[in-house]
Formats: sequence, structure tokens, C-alpha cells
Amino acid sequence: MGGWPQGYARQVFDTLDSTLSEAARIAPTLTGPTWILAIEQTAARGRRGRTWSTPRGNFAGTLIMHRKGTAADAALRSFVASLALRDAFVAVTGMADAFALKWPNDVLLFGGKVAGILLEAVGPHLVIGIGVNLVHAPNPAQIEAGAVTPVSLAGALGVNVPPEAFLDALALAYDYWEVQFNTYGFAPVRSAWLAHAARIGEVVTARTMRDETVGVFEDVDTAGNLVLRTPKGPVAITAADVYF
Repeated sequence: MGGWPQGYARQVFDTLDSTLSEAARIAPTLTGPTWILAIEQTAARGRRGRTWSTPRGNFAGTLIMHRKGTAADAALRSFVASLALRDAFVAVTGMADAFALKWPNDVLLFGGKVAGILLEAVGPHLVIGIGVNLVHAPNPAQIEAGAVTPVSLAGALGVNVPPEAFLDALALAYDYWEVQFNTYGFAPVRSAWLAHAARIGEVVTARTMRDETVGVFEDVDTAGNLVLRTPKGPVAITAADVYF
């Protein structure tokens, strides 16, 4: 895998507060899909406003693009991004069996969290923020109880990949899955995602701010919802944190 996908711009910064914030700043003048990479972030954030540490050596990137289709279509880009991340990891390591996908937006390496995705809307644009533990993983003591233990690519596999090289692999992989999604819809993306899903067929807990549901991870439906089999029947979950 090599080169750069046609039609995508690329901006690389030594230091930024946040690539998500930079995406919002350039949105008014955006002419096409643009990848933003920061070698270091000083004010990164994750889902639900959680702090996301991005020391030098790790990957902090954001793709901003014009939002196509409905809001539901935009939300499905988390699956597109997940598959692109997995393909990028395989491209730089050659280890296909080491990586799995955790609903709704994490990539696991030997069961530990190595990457996360955050989707946001900025006016008519979709922003996809991606953080990857290439070299450093957060201290497990800083992770909430029950969450997946963080790992790094270098720590788990002894593979050192520069952030810009990872961006090359990721941008190409994302372009591939974006074309699949735009051409054929969610079906091939869903099938590929399920083929690499972590803990499918096992009991998991889906937790929101209000309640939690325990059941067997049975499927991801055509709307991208997590489907759990419970004693009361199948339950489709739109948004939640999943615990194993």
C-alpha cells in the first residue's frame, strides 16, 4: 500500500490544541475532504468530552468532509472509519489476526484498546477524529473501571510506525471503504465490520448515562445499532459504551 488518495488534501502540524478544533476552524473555507494531522495535541478530547492523551509519537488525525446523505448516513461513517483503521494496522504490521473492532468506534489489539474514533458535525461538514496509540498507551489507572485496557502498537507488537506513515495507510484505506459505502451502501461495510467484530456471540454490557443492558452480542443491524439478545428478546441499542 502506498501513495495518497486522489481528491484528499493533507495538512500536517507539529503542535495543535486539537485536530477536531482545527477542522472546525477550516470548515468555512473547505473545498474538499481534508486530513489534518498533529504530531502533538495539547487539548485533545474523546467521546462525551473525555480527555484523550496525545503525546508525541502517537497518531492524532481528523478527516473533515462535506456531509453526504442523511444524519443517519453520517453516523455510519464510524464503521467506515473502523474498517479503514483495521486495514491500516494490517498494512503497517502484516498481522491481520491481531486486530478486532469494538462497537461502536474502537479498534482492539489483542483485546486492548489501541485506537478510538469520534464523529462530530460542523455545520454541513462531517468531522471524523481518530486517535491511535502508536507508541504510548494511557496509564490503566486513569481508565474508568471496567473499560478495555489501553495498549500501544509499539508496546504490544514492537512495531514503530511514524504518525505520517500511518496517515498514508489510513487515508488510502479510508478512501477504499468510502467508495464502497457510497457505491453499494452500508451492506458491504456492515458485513466486513461484523467479520472482524470483537466478542460477537458473547455476553456484553451496553451502558448509557441512564441505564444498562446485558445480553449476548448478536448482530449490528442495518441502521448500525448494536443488537443484544436478552431474556426479554432482542434489544437494539443506538448509542452506549460497551463493556466486556
